[in-house]
Amino acid sequence: MHEIICPHCHKQFSIDEAGYASILKQVRDTEFDQQLHERLELAEREKRLAVELAKAQVAGDIQKVSAAKDAELQELKDRLEAGVTVQKLAVAEAVDALKTEAARRDAEIERLKAELKAAETAKRLAVTTAVGAVEKQRDDLARNLEAKETEKKLLEASLKESHSTEIRAKDEQIAYYKDFKAKQSTKMVGESLEQHCEIEFNRLRATAFSKAYFEKDNDARNGSKGDYIFRDQDEAGNEIVSIMFEMKNESDTTATKKKNEDFLKALDKDRNEKGCEYAVLVSLLEPDNELYNTGIVDVSYRYPKMYVVRPQFFIAIITLLRNAAMSALKYKSELALVKAQNIDITRFEDELESFRSGFTRNYELASKKFKTAIDEIDKTIDHLQKTKDALLGSENNLRLANNKAEDLTIKKLTKGNPTMAAKFTELTG
Repeated sequence: MHEIICPHCHKQFSIDEAGYASILKQVRDTEFDQQLHERLELAEREKRLAVELAKAQVAGDIQKVSAAKDAELQELKDRLEAGVTVQKLAVAEAVDALKTEAARRDAEIERLKAELKAAETAKRLAVTTAVGAVEKQRDDLARNLEAKETEKKLLEASLKESHSTEIRAKDEQIAYYKDFKAKQSTKMVGESLEQHCEIEFNRLRATAFSKAYFEKDNDARNGSKGDYIFRDQDEAGNEIVSIMFEMKNESDTTATKKKNEDFLKALDKDRNEKGCEYAVLVSLLEPDNELYNTGIVDVSYRYPKMYVVRPQFFIAIITLLRNAAMSALKYKSELALVKAQNIDITRFEDELESFRSGFTRNYELASKKFKTAIDEIDKTIDHLQKTKDALLGSENNLRLANNKAEDLTIKKLTKGNPTMAAKFTELTG
Protein backbone atom coordinates (compact mmCIF):
# COMPACT_ATOMS: atom_id res chain seq x y z
CA MET A 1 0.00 0.00 0.00
CA HIS A 2 1.12 3.52 -0.65
CA GLU A 3 0.15 6.64 1.28
CA ILE A 4 -0.56 9.62 -0.95
CA ILE A 5 -1.24 13.23 0.18
CA CYS A 6 -3.43 15.36 -2.04
CA PRO A 7 -1.63 18.56 -3.06
CA HIS A 8 -4.87 20.52 -2.94
CA CYS A 9 -6.72 19.44 0.20
CA HIS A 10 -3.78 17.90 1.98
CA LYS A 11 -5.72 14.76 2.85
CA GLN A 12 -3.91 11.46 3.07
CA PHE A 13 -5.31 8.32 1.51
CA SER A 14 -4.05 4.87 0.69
CA ILE A 15 -3.71 3.25 -2.71
CA ASP A 16 -2.62 -0.17 -3.79
CA GLU A 17 0.24 -1.04 -6.07
CA ALA A 18 -1.82 -1.17 -9.21
CA GLY A 19 -3.41 2.19 -8.61
CA TYR A 20 -0.15 3.72 -7.60
CA ALA A 21 1.47 2.44 -10.75
CA SER A 22 -1.38 3.77 -12.89
CA ILE A 23 -1.15 7.23 -11.32
CA LEU A 24 2.61 7.24 -11.59
CA LYS A 25 2.36 6.28 -15.25
CA GLN A 26 -0.12 9.08 -15.93
CA VAL A 27 2.11 11.57 -14.20
CA ARG A 28 5.16 10.38 -16.03
CA ASP A 29 3.46 10.36 -19.43
CA THR A 30 2.09 13.85 -18.86
CA GLU A 31 5.47 15.19 -17.75
CA PHE A 32 7.25 13.36 -20.54
CA ASP A 33 4.84 14.70 -23.11
CA GLN A 34 5.14 18.16 -21.69
CA GLN A 35 8.94 18.00 -21.58
CA LEU A 36 9.05 16.46 -25.03
CA HIS A 37 6.75 19.16 -26.32
CA GLU A 38 8.89 21.86 -24.76
CA ARG A 39 12.06 20.25 -26.02
CA LEU A 40 10.67 19.87 -29.51
CA GLU A 41 9.60 23.52 -29.52
CA LEU A 42 13.07 24.49 -28.26
CA ALA A 43 14.71 22.26 -30.87
CA GLU A 44 12.51 23.75 -33.56
CA ARG A 45 13.41 27.28 -32.49
CA GLU A 46 17.10 26.35 -32.30
CA LYS A 47 16.83 24.67 -35.67
CA ARG A 48 15.16 27.75 -37.19
CA LEU A 49 17.75 29.97 -35.58
CA ALA A 50 20.56 27.67 -36.71
CA VAL A 51 19.16 27.47 -40.21
CA GLU A 52 18.68 31.23 -40.37
CA LEU A 53 22.16 31.78 -38.91
CA ALA A 54 23.64 29.21 -41.29
CA LYS A 55 21.80 30.81 -44.17
CA ALA A 56 22.99 34.25 -43.14
CA GLN A 57 26.54 32.99 -42.61
CA VAL A 58 26.51 31.02 -45.82
CA ALA A 59 25.03 34.00 -47.66
CA GLY A 60 27.73 36.25 -46.13
CA ASP A 61 30.45 33.73 -46.90
CA ILE A 62 29.11 33.28 -50.39
CA GLN A 63 28.96 37.02 -50.85
CA LYS A 64 32.51 37.42 -49.51
CA VAL A 65 33.79 34.51 -51.53
CA SER A 66 31.92 35.77 -54.56
CA ALA A 67 33.31 39.28 -54.08
CA ALA A 68 36.83 37.92 -53.45
CA LYS A 69 36.40 35.51 -56.35
CA ASP A 70 35.19 38.33 -58.61
CA ALA A 71 38.09 40.55 -57.53
CA GLU A 72 40.64 37.77 -57.88
CA LEU A 73 39.08 36.68 -61.14
CA GLN A 74 39.19 40.25 -62.37
CA GLU A 75 42.80 40.53 -61.20
CA LEU A 76 43.67 37.25 -62.89
CA LYS A 77 41.90 38.43 -66.02
CA ASP A 78 43.85 41.69 -65.87
CA ARG A 79 47.08 39.78 -65.22
CA LEU A 80 46.25 37.33 -67.97
CA GLU A 81 45.46 40.15 -70.38
CA ALA A 82 48.67 41.93 -69.26
CA GLY A 83 50.59 38.65 -69.63
CA VAL A 84 49.14 38.09 -73.07
CA THR A 85 50.00 41.69 -73.97
CA VAL A 86 53.52 41.29 -72.58
CA GLN A 87 53.85 37.97 -74.39
CA LYS A 88 52.70 39.53 -77.63
CA LEU A 89 55.08 42.44 -77.12
CA ALA A 90 57.92 40.06 -76.20
CA VAL A 91 57.18 37.86 -79.18
CA ALA A 92 56.97 40.92 -81.45
CA GLU A 93 60.20 42.30 -80.01
CA ALA A 94 61.83 38.88 -80.27
CA VAL A 95 60.67 38.52 -83.86
CA ASP A 96 61.95 42.02 -84.65
CA ALA A 97 65.21 41.21 -82.87
CA LEU A 98 65.49 37.96 -84.79
CA LYS A 99 64.80 39.75 -88.05
CA THR A 100 67.34 42.44 -87.16
CA GLU A 101 69.86 39.81 -86.01
CA ALA A 102 69.24 37.75 -89.14
CA ALA A 103 69.74 40.82 -91.30
CA ARG A 104 72.88 41.75 -89.39
CA ARG A 105 74.10 38.17 -89.56
CA ASP A 106 73.47 38.04 -93.31
CA ALA A 107 75.33 41.30 -93.72
CA GLU A 108 78.14 40.00 -91.51
CA ILE A 109 78.27 36.75 -93.48
CA GLU A 110 78.43 38.70 -96.74
CA ARG A 111 81.18 40.88 -95.29
CA LEU A 112 83.08 37.82 -94.06
CA LYS A 113 82.64 36.17 -97.46
CA ALA A 114 84.05 39.29 -99.08
CA GLU A 115 86.93 39.38 -96.58
CA LEU A 116 87.53 35.64 -97.08
CA LYS A 117 87.51 36.09 -100.83
CA ALA A 118 89.91 39.02 -100.50
CA ALA A 119 92.08 36.97 -98.13
CA GLU A 120 92.10 34.06 -100.55
CA THR A 121 92.99 36.42 -103.38
CA ALA A 122 95.75 37.95 -101.24
CA LYS A 123 96.90 34.48 -100.25
CA ARG A 124 97.04 33.32 -103.88
CA LEU A 125 98.86 36.53 -104.79
CA ALA A 126 101.26 36.09 -101.86
CA VAL A 127 101.84 32.44 -102.75
CA THR A 128 102.40 33.38 -106.40
CA THR A 129 104.77 36.14 -105.32
CA ALA A 130 106.51 33.82 -102.87
CA VAL A 131 106.82 31.08 -105.50
CA GLY A 132 108.21 33.61 -107.96
CA ALA A 133 110.61 34.90 -105.30
CA VAL A 134 111.67 31.37 -104.40
CA GLU A 135 112.16 30.50 -108.08
CA LYS A 136 114.14 33.72 -108.51
CA GLN A 137 116.17 32.87 -105.43
CA ARG A 138 116.70 29.36 -106.79
CA ASP A 139 117.90 30.79 -110.10
CA ASP A 140 120.07 33.34 -108.30
CA LEU A 141 121.46 30.59 -106.11
CA ALA A 142 122.18 28.45 -109.16
CA ARG A 143 123.94 31.39 -110.81
CA ASN A 144 125.86 32.08 -107.62
CA LEU A 145 126.84 28.43 -107.40
CA GLU A 146 128.03 28.59 -110.97
CA ALA A 147 129.92 31.76 -110.09
CA LYS A 148 131.39 29.99 -107.07
CA GLU A 149 132.39 27.07 -109.23
CA THR A 150 133.98 29.47 -111.68
CA GLU A 151 135.64 31.29 -108.83
CA LYS A 152 136.84 27.98 -107.45
CA LYS A 153 138.24 26.95 -110.83
CA LEU A 154 139.93 30.32 -111.18
CA LEU A 155 141.32 29.94 -107.68
CA GLU A 156 142.55 26.47 -108.51
CA ALA A 157 144.13 27.78 -111.71
CA SER A 158 145.68 30.62 -109.77
CA LEU A 159 146.93 28.20 -107.17
CA LYS A 160 148.35 25.94 -109.83
CA GLU A 161 150.04 28.89 -111.49
CA SER A 162 151.59 29.91 -108.21
CA HIS A 163 152.32 26.31 -107.29
CA SER A 164 155.82 26.30 -108.62
CA THR A 165 156.57 29.57 -106.85
CA GLU A 166 155.06 28.26 -103.65
CA ILE A 167 157.07 25.04 -103.96
CA ARG A 168 160.24 27.04 -104.01
CA ALA A 169 158.99 29.20 -101.16
CA LYS A 170 157.97 26.05 -99.35
CA ASP A 171 161.39 24.54 -99.75
CA GLU A 172 162.88 27.73 -98.44
CA GLN A 173 160.40 27.75 -95.55
CA ILE A 174 161.10 24.11 -94.81
CA ALA A 175 164.77 24.85 -94.65
CA TYR A 176 164.02 27.89 -92.52
CA TYR A 177 161.72 25.98 -90.16
CA LYS A 178 164.17 23.11 -89.89
CA ASP A 179 166.84 25.51 -88.84
CA PHE A 180 164.35 27.37 -86.63
CA LYS A 181 163.06 24.21 -84.99
CA ALA A 182 166.56 23.01 -84.20
CA LYS A 183 167.07 26.13 -82.12
CA GLN A 184 163.80 25.93 -80.13
CA SER A 185 162.35 23.76 -77.37
CA THR A 186 159.18 21.71 -77.95
CA LYS A 187 157.01 24.37 -76.29
CA MET A 188 158.57 27.20 -78.29
CA VAL A 189 157.95 25.27 -81.54
CA GLY A 190 154.20 25.25 -80.95
CA GLU A 191 154.05 28.85 -79.72
CA SER A 192 155.97 30.11 -82.71
CA LEU A 193 153.29 28.78 -85.14
CA GLU A 194 150.51 30.36 -83.04
CA GLN A 195 152.35 33.68 -83.02
CA HIS A 196 152.87 33.45 -86.78
CA CYS A 197 149.12 32.96 -87.39
CA GLU A 198 148.18 35.72 -84.97
CA ILE A 199 150.58 38.15 -86.60
CA GLU A 200 149.24 37.27 -90.07
CA PHE A 201 145.67 37.86 -88.91
CA ASN A 202 146.42 41.13 -87.12
CA ARG A 203 148.02 42.47 -90.29
CA LEU A 204 144.59 42.29 -92.01
CA ARG A 205 142.27 42.74 -89.02
CA ALA A 206 141.65 46.47 -89.48
CA THR A 207 140.95 46.27 -93.23
CA ALA A 208 139.39 42.85 -93.84
CA PHE A 209 138.08 41.72 -90.46
CA SER A 210 137.08 44.91 -88.62
CA LYS A 211 134.18 43.28 -86.74
CA ALA A 212 135.81 39.87 -86.27
CA TYR A 213 136.79 38.21 -82.99
CA PHE A 214 140.08 36.27 -82.98
CA GLU A 215 141.41 35.31 -79.55
CA LYS A 216 143.01 32.38 -77.81
CA ASP A 217 140.63 29.78 -76.36
CA ASN A 218 141.22 29.93 -72.61
CA ASP A 219 138.10 27.98 -71.54
CA ALA A 220 139.25 24.53 -70.39
CA ARG A 221 136.26 23.70 -68.18
CA ASN A 222 135.46 20.58 -70.23
CA GLY A 223 138.96 19.16 -69.99
CA SER A 224 140.37 20.44 -73.29
CA LYS A 225 140.55 23.57 -75.42
CA GLY A 226 141.56 24.68 -78.87
CA ASP A 227 144.17 27.29 -79.66
CA TYR A 228 142.14 30.13 -81.27
CA ILE A 229 138.49 30.97 -81.95
CA PHE A 230 137.46 33.14 -84.91
CA ARG A 231 133.97 34.71 -85.05
CA ASP A 232 132.72 37.32 -87.54
CA GLN A 233 129.36 39.16 -87.64
CA ASP A 234 127.49 41.57 -89.91
CA GLU A 235 126.30 45.13 -89.26
CA ALA A 236 123.14 43.86 -87.52
CA GLY A 237 125.13 41.72 -85.10
CA ASN A 238 124.23 38.40 -86.77
CA GLU A 239 127.03 35.85 -86.69
CA ILE A 240 128.37 35.10 -90.17
CA VAL A 241 130.88 32.34 -89.46
CA SER A 242 132.79 30.81 -86.55
CA ILE A 243 135.99 28.72 -86.73
CA MET A 244 137.90 26.73 -84.12
CA PHE A 245 141.65 26.73 -84.91
CA GLU A 246 144.25 24.27 -83.70
CA MET A 247 147.96 24.93 -84.49
CA LYS A 248 150.31 21.95 -84.50
CA ASN A 249 154.07 21.84 -84.99
CA GLU A 250 156.93 19.70 -83.73
CA SER A 251 160.70 19.66 -83.77
CA ASP A 252 162.61 17.51 -86.24
CA THR A 253 164.42 15.93 -83.31
CA THR A 254 161.22 14.54 -81.80
CA ALA A 255 161.53 10.77 -81.52
CA THR A 256 157.85 9.94 -82.04
CA LYS A 257 156.40 11.77 -85.00
CA LYS A 258 152.75 12.81 -84.80
CA LYS A 259 150.26 12.75 -87.66
CA ASN A 260 147.55 15.27 -88.49
CA GLU A 261 144.83 12.64 -88.00
CA ASP A 262 145.93 12.23 -84.38
CA PHE A 263 144.43 15.66 -83.56
CA LEU A 264 141.23 15.68 -85.63
CA LYS A 265 138.98 13.99 -83.04
CA ALA A 266 140.00 16.37 -80.22
CA LEU A 267 139.57 19.35 -82.59
CA ASP A 268 136.04 18.23 -83.51
CA LYS A 269 135.19 17.85 -79.81
CA ASP A 270 136.48 21.36 -79.02
CA ARG A 271 134.57 22.80 -82.00
CA ASN A 272 131.25 21.28 -80.78
CA GLU A 273 131.76 22.30 -77.16
CA LYS A 274 132.53 25.91 -78.08
CA GLY A 275 129.69 26.13 -80.63
CA CYS A 276 131.83 26.82 -83.70
CA GLU A 277 130.63 26.02 -87.22
CA TYR A 278 133.99 25.06 -88.77
CA ALA A 279 137.22 23.50 -87.51
CA VAL A 280 140.66 24.12 -89.06
CA LEU A 281 143.93 22.42 -88.20
CA VAL A 282 146.91 24.64 -89.10
CA SER A 283 149.70 22.09 -89.19
CA LEU A 284 153.39 21.70 -89.98
CA LEU A 285 153.20 17.98 -89.19
CA GLU A 286 154.01 15.40 -91.86
CA PRO A 287 156.10 17.84 -93.91
CA ASP A 288 156.76 15.24 -96.63
CA ASN A 289 153.06 14.31 -97.13
CA GLU A 290 152.08 15.77 -100.51
CA LEU A 291 148.37 15.64 -99.56
CA TYR A 292 148.85 18.49 -97.10
CA ASN A 293 151.50 20.31 -99.15
CA THR A 294 149.26 20.98 -102.16
CA GLY A 295 146.86 23.42 -100.48
CA ILE A 296 143.63 23.29 -98.43
CA VAL A 297 142.66 19.72 -97.51
CA ASP A 298 138.98 18.98 -96.85
CA VAL A 299 138.64 16.22 -94.23
CA SER A 300 134.83 16.43 -93.94
CA TYR A 301 134.66 12.73 -94.78
CA ARG A 302 136.07 12.15 -91.27
CA TYR A 303 134.54 15.05 -89.34
CA PRO A 304 132.00 17.57 -90.70
CA LYS A 305 133.18 21.01 -91.82
CA MET A 306 136.83 20.37 -90.98
CA TYR A 307 139.95 21.38 -92.96
CA VAL A 308 143.71 20.94 -92.65
CA VAL A 309 145.99 23.69 -94.02
CA ARG A 310 149.58 24.77 -93.95
CA PRO A 311 150.37 28.16 -92.33
CA GLN A 312 150.58 29.94 -95.71
CA PHE A 313 146.86 29.14 -96.32
CA PHE A 314 145.72 30.39 -92.89
CA ILE A 315 144.29 33.71 -94.19
CA ALA A 316 143.00 32.07 -97.36
CA ILE A 317 140.86 29.51 -95.47
CA ILE A 318 139.38 32.27 -93.31
CA THR A 319 138.53 34.35 -96.39
CA LEU A 320 136.97 31.44 -98.29
CA LEU A 321 134.81 30.26 -95.38
CA ARG A 322 133.74 33.82 -94.54
CA ASN A 323 132.74 34.66 -98.15
CA ALA A 324 130.79 31.41 -98.52
CA ALA A 325 129.01 32.04 -95.21
CA MET A 326 128.06 35.62 -96.22
CA SER A 327 126.41 34.35 -99.43
CA ALA A 328 124.57 31.68 -97.47
CA LEU A 329 123.52 34.28 -94.88
CA LYS A 330 121.86 36.37 -97.60
CA TYR A 331 119.82 33.41 -98.82
CA LYS A 332 118.97 32.40 -95.27
CA SER A 333 117.65 35.92 -94.57
CA GLU A 334 115.53 35.87 -97.74
CA LEU A 335 114.17 32.42 -96.95
CA ALA A 336 113.40 33.54 -93.38
CA LEU A 337 111.48 36.53 -94.82
CA VAL A 338 109.42 34.25 -97.10
CA LYS A 339 108.69 31.92 -94.17
CA ALA A 340 107.62 34.91 -92.06
CA GLN A 341 105.22 36.03 -94.83
CA ASN A 342 103.73 32.54 -95.04
CA ILE A 343 103.36 32.50 -91.25
CA ASP A 344 101.53 35.88 -91.38
CA ILE A 345 99.09 34.51 -93.99
CA THR A 346 98.48 31.37 -91.92
CA ARG A 347 97.95 33.47 -88.79
CA PHE A 348 95.42 35.67 -90.64
CA GLU A 349 93.49 32.58 -91.76
CA ASP A 350 93.52 31.23 -88.18
CA GLU A 351 92.21 34.54 -86.80
CA LEU A 352 89.48 34.65 -89.46
CA GLU A 353 88.43 31.08 -88.64
CA SER A 354 88.47 31.92 -84.91
CA PHE A 355 86.19 34.94 -85.55
CA ARG A 356 83.76 32.82 -87.58
CA SER A 357 83.69 30.14 -84.87
CA GLY A 358 83.10 32.76 -82.15
CA PHE A 359 80.32 34.42 -84.14
CA THR A 360 78.57 31.08 -84.73
CA ARG A 361 78.87 30.14 -81.05
CA ASN A 362 77.43 33.52 -79.90
CA TYR A 363 74.55 33.22 -82.36
CA GLU A 364 73.72 29.71 -81.09
CA LEU A 365 73.79 30.92 -77.46
CA ALA A 366 71.47 33.84 -78.30
CA SER A 367 69.06 31.47 -80.08
CA LYS A 368 69.03 29.12 -77.07
CA LYS A 369 68.32 32.02 -74.67
CA PHE A 370 65.49 33.26 -76.90
CA LYS A 371 63.95 29.78 -76.97
CA THR A 372 64.29 29.57 -73.18
CA ALA A 373 62.44 32.91 -72.83
CA ILE A 374 59.61 31.68 -75.08
CA ASP A 375 59.37 28.45 -73.02
CA GLU A 376 59.16 30.47 -69.79
CA ILE A 377 56.34 32.60 -71.25
CA ASP A 378 54.47 29.41 -72.24
CA LYS A 379 54.93 28.03 -68.71
CA THR A 380 53.54 31.28 -67.22
CA ILE A 381 50.49 31.07 -69.50
CA ASP A 382 49.95 27.42 -68.45
CA HIS A 383 50.21 28.40 -64.77
CA LEU A 384 47.65 31.21 -65.17
CA GLN A 385 45.30 28.84 -67.00
CA LYS A 386 45.56 26.31 -64.15
CA THR A 387 44.82 29.08 -61.62
CA LYS A 388 41.77 30.13 -63.64
CA ASP A 389 40.52 26.52 -63.77
CA ALA A 390 41.01 26.18 -59.99
CA LEU A 391 38.95 29.34 -59.36
CA LEU A 392 36.21 28.14 -61.66
CA GLY A 393 36.18 24.80 -59.78
CA SER A 394 35.92 26.65 -56.44
CA GLU A 395 32.95 28.67 -57.75
CA ASN A 396 31.21 25.44 -58.76
CA ASN A 397 31.78 23.93 -55.29
CA LEU A 398 30.36 27.07 -53.60
CA ARG A 399 27.30 26.89 -55.84
CA LEU A 400 26.75 23.24 -54.88
CA ALA A 401 27.09 24.12 -51.15
CA ASN A 402 24.53 26.92 -51.53
CA ASN A 403 22.10 24.58 -53.27
CA LYS A 404 22.51 22.03 -50.49
CA ALA A 405 21.83 24.71 -47.80
CA GLU A 406 18.69 25.88 -49.59
CA ASP A 407 17.42 22.29 -49.92
CA LEU A 408 17.85 21.59 -46.19
CA THR A 409 14.42 20.51 -44.62
CA ILE A 410 13.13 18.72 -41.46
CA LYS A 411 12.14 15.77 -43.57
CA LYS A 412 15.63 15.42 -44.96
CA LEU A 413 17.12 15.85 -41.47
CA THR A 414 14.91 13.06 -40.01
CA LYS A 415 15.33 10.72 -42.94
CA GLY A 416 16.71 7.44 -41.68
CA ASN A 417 15.93 8.39 -38.01
CA PRO A 418 12.58 6.74 -37.02
CA THR A 419 12.46 8.17 -33.50
CA MET A 420 12.83 11.78 -34.59
CA ALA A 421 10.54 11.20 -37.52
CA ALA A 422 7.84 9.89 -35.13
CA LYS A 423 8.19 12.85 -32.79
CA PHE A 424 7.94 15.34 -35.60
CA THR A 425 4.93 13.45 -36.94
CA GLU A 426 3.20 13.73 -33.52
CA LEU A 427 3.97 17.43 -33.36
CA THR A 428 2.63 18.12 -36.82
CA GLY A 429 -0.29 15.73 -36.36
